[in-house]
Amino acid sequence: MEATTIAARRTEDIALDLLKFIAAQTHMGAKGPGATGFAAAPSTKPEDQVAQLLELYTRCRRAVEAPAK
Repeated sequence: MEATTIAARRTEDIALDLLKFIAAQTHMGAKGPGATGFAAAPSTKPEDQVAQLLELYTRCRRAVEAPAK
């Protein structure tokens, strides 16, 4: 396997772990209000939840792939 393939897979794994962490901490996808007591947007459709998770994953990948300053 090439080093670029290994690095790309590693970046994807890190982004996925970040997504899981954020989703768990914010209770994303939960049916009820979060731990803070604030209700999320009234979007309860599975399609909307999937779209939100995909958007979050995209943001996580951008954050992981961003060059260090």
